[in-house]
Amino acid sequence: MINLNGTLVKTSEATIAISNRGMQYGDAVFETLKISAGKILFWEDHYFRLMASMRILRMEIPQTFTLEFLESEILKTLDLEESKTHRVKLLVWRDAEGKYTPLDNKVGYSISSEILDAPFYTLNEEPYEVELYKDHYVMSSLLSTLKTTNKVINVVGSIWAKENDYQNCLMINDKKQVIEALNGNLFLVKNGRIKTPPLTDGCLKGIIRKQILAILTAVPDYIIEEESISPFELQKADELFITNVITGIQPITKYRKKEYGNTVAKELLGKLNAKARFQ
Repeated sequence: MINLNGTLVKTSEATIAISNRGMQYGDAVFETLKISAGKILFWEDHYFRLMASMRILRMEIPQTFTLEFLESEILKTLDLEESKTHRVKLLVWRDAEGKYTPLDNKVGYSISSEILDAPFYTLNEEPYEVELYKDHYVMSSLLSTLKTTNKVINVVGSIWAKENDYQNCLMINDKKQVIEALNGNLFLVKNGRIKTPPLTDGCLKGIIRKQILAILTAVPDYIIEEESISPFELQKADELFITNVITGIQPITKYRKKEYGNTVAKELLGKLNAKARFQ
């Protein structure tokens, strides 16, 4: 089932207008959510990121769009058997006529889902090789930190990775700094220091990025740095890992000739699972 502006419809019968601005101009934002045992993981963080994104894009936020309302809309869309884990996409678009200039700023929304296997985060220790994606750059701007439907660079980058037998690619901004992977934030570990690019470099304002930074503030063994990452640093790192809300933490095993361990990633994954469980 699809939740389309509050109405549940069969997936095969769900339709939107050809003039939908999310399709025509990428004028939409979304949240990808993981739901386990009937609970939306880190829901408050997702909600407030969505509200901030809508404000930045000057969308009109309906008075009904409360934390409780959207949570209930999400949950009513699902088959909430406790044994099932879901991946949910909450999509909000500007629902208006017009070309580049919309005639108003009202919004529409949809909620769709699919079943996942694992109810908690597990560590994938299979080979996971990455390469730099250099065909196109991400702008180091506020808009790049938002989850909008304007993700063409992620799409063509993913195709390039598949064509060249890589599991993922690392993206570069207009200043030639490494900012993130195609599907998540990047962390670099070197000699007890854990580094991730700052939002000012244009990386996604990731939910799991936020959780990992919070976890690390309580771990005295590591020094946390939100600083730019040069491509030259990648082969000097002890570990590289990617974070997103569905996978949790994905260790990178190889970049060019350098192979990496996953000791820190494994430690943080256990702490992330604990945080998700007791949030």
